[in-house]
Amino acid sequence: MLIFAHRGASALEPENTLPALNAACTADTVAVEFDIHQVDGKLMVIHDRYLERTTSGSGLLIAHNFVQLRQLDAGNGAVIPTLDEALAVVAQQCIINIELKGIAIEDLSLLFQYLDDARAVLKLDFNKILLSSFNHHLLQAIYRQRPEFNLGALTAGLPLGHAKFAEQLAAYSVHIVVDYVSAEFVSDAHQRGLQVYVYIVDKLPDIKKMKALGVDGIFANNPAQARQYLQQINFK
Repeated sequence: MLIFAHRGASALEPENTLPALNAACTADTVAVEFDIHQVDGKLMVIHDRYLERTTSGSGLLIAHNFVQLRQLDAGNGAVIPTLDEALAVVAQQCIINIELKGIAIEDLSLLFQYLDDARAVLKLDFNKILLSSFNHHLLQAIYRQRPEFNLGALTAGLPLGHAKFAEQLAAYSVHIVVDYVSAEFVSDAHQRGLQVYVYIVDKLPDIKKMKALGVDGIFANNPAQARQYLQQINFK
């Protein structure tokens, strides 16, 4: 079972910062997840639309320019990184799940430029990139323009058609919240050729349940601890 470091090793360092990504790599994490928004012509690694929860700033993220955002404290003195800075940390280390939050569907060229530049400069392997989103229209647009990218279709519920929506998007994986994942959903997804990744799974009882359900991966805030729990389960 694959373990993704959720927003980096976010239980140990401020989420979606370079220290969190470095901590994930230091913990020998196989896969890492982080979020991006498009702001002022840059792709910034941050989860929320508003700044208050994770930075020293306030107000809407997109109401600020790049210089203003870089002056904020994103936790323990870290800055909000750009996508290229994040990729420089993890490109040779991990499978990389980039969750697309505030990305303009009308123009995906900036996203593709960052990824193409990382392939040229950092030797980024596109086979290790997974682009995921709750915005299924966005995923569809990416597939139509750049079908070589693996897609992850997110859901915060249990759809009537189980994983059918992800298959329709030509996704590689379907990402479902731990509250609603079921044996029927996992079976349906696997029959459709999809990987099943579940978020957020930190507690031992939940990891046991995910193992029993046969999911393919989990998102954990403390990936090293999750791996220890999984080893305990496997040993027993």
